[in-house]
Amino acid sequence: MKLYNYYRSSAAYRVRIALNLKGLTWQHVGVHLLKAQHRAPNYLKLNPAGLVPTLVADDGAVLTQSLAIMEYLDDAGLGDTSLLPKDPVDRAHVRALALALACDVHPLNNVRVLNYLSGELGATNEQKNAWIAHWITIGLDAFEKTLEQSGMSGHFCFDDMPTLADCVLVPQVFSARRFNVDVSKYPRVAAIDALCNTLPAFISAHPKNQPDFSP
Repeated sequence: MKLYNYYRSSAAYRVRIALNLKGLTWQHVGVHLLKAQHRAPNYLKLNPAGLVPTLVADDGAVLTQSLAIMEYLDDAGLGDTSLLPKDPVDRAHVRALALALACDVHPLNNVRVLNYLSGELGATNEQKNAWIAHWITIGLDAFEKTLEQSGMSGHFCFDDMPTLADCVLVPQVFSARRFNVDVSKYPRVAAIDALCNTLPAFISAHPKNQPDFSP
């Protein structure tokens, strides 16, 4: 399998974690967003939206959108573990946790939105950073409360095994720290993130451990 991704993309980071948790072998193909490589004609043939990640499966199937890719890995029975629990209510809960960050927080802070803020609307770097921190804070506030109120979290977002939700949470916490959001305000989130980052699957997926990493 080939994963077209950018080391700092939260969406790509999620999929790297999922592939590693499942013990799957995959090839990193760098698509540098800041160099507009996602707008290159050859890449747009793979992914007309010009976004990362894109997964090319062993059978040649081309898959886009991080959550769809991760669920495909489960649906296809690939790897050693499942990213979703078996019970329908539990599955819906884990999906909701993942979607809360992947759909309600991350899209507001991705590169094309930030470029529009600065380019078309003339936002300063300080204003952009305030925008990012605002939406991350709202998202993590709700996420922390959901973990507390649901009674379903254990050492991880759901029970005591990493799931789809943890694959999404860890990149979001990484992004939060980049923009000086105080994650210590969220004790459950911080504890889950700390535990995840002791596991080889998460360590290997970390941005600094990617071939295209640039400080």
